[in-house]
Amino acid sequence: MKPRILIADDEPLLRAELRQLLTALWPEAELLPDAADGFEALRLAREMAPDVAFLDIRMPGLDGLQLAAAFGSRTHVVFVTAYNEHALAAFEQGAHDYLLKPVDAARLARTVERLRGRLLLPPPDLRRIAADVRAASTAPLQVAPAPSWIQASVGQAVHFIDLCDILYFVAEDKYTRVVAQELEAHIRTPLKELAETLEGGGFWQVHRSYVVAVKRIAAAVRDGDNAMWLSLRGHGARLPVSQRFQHRFKGM
Repeated sequence: MKPRILIADDEPLLRAELRQLLTALWPEAELLPDAADGFEALRLAREMAPDVAFLDIRMPGLDGLQLAAAFGSRTHVVFVTAYNEHALAAFEQGAHDYLLKPVDAARLARTVERLRGRLLLPPPDLRRIAADVRAASTAPLQVAPAPSWIQASVGQAVHFIDLCDILYFVAEDKYTRVVAQELEAHIRTPLKELAETLEGGGFWQVHRSYVVAVKRIAAAVRDGDNAMWLSLRGHGARLPVSQRFQHRFKGM
């Protein structure tokens, strides 16, 4: 019997991306209609009895934790989350899975393999796990101070770049490109890890591929297709802002 999968998330691009990845990674599964909020997800779950549900934790109506508690003993839940490290520890103690946004294909592949095995077993106690995660997510997150400089390479040379001189970072294959006022260099640190380190140091992630120095932003502008772009002071770069991060620019 085909496993039935429900995706619930209020970000349409993430739903589409997750559906595309699951189609490739789990071709024998049946993907049910998507839900854009918690109430729609609950309705679909009651009508279609999914075996697996990928639930955004933060969405309108019922959130993912409330949904997980309401699903009962049939559905295996994978949370899609940007929660802090304390909550992630609670997920792992609960012996079921989570995905961090943006979803990584390799991480999802491992999740699918685990789910294939778990479908032979009853789901864990979702009510207890949801309560544990909600409690853990309120714990204060200890954030390491941002570094004052970045060590990056240009050809055979290693440069020490003051963080104050950096305009933005951009993901490029296995590297991250550092763009400063008068220099471009590369580092091996993944952009996702860099974004977490620099969040309290005057940098914002504005796209899955871009982290920008807030003080360098001159304007955030929407084009005719309602896409948002950033222009920078003293630089000709035009950086995209994905829907996930547009809340940083309220009023736009």
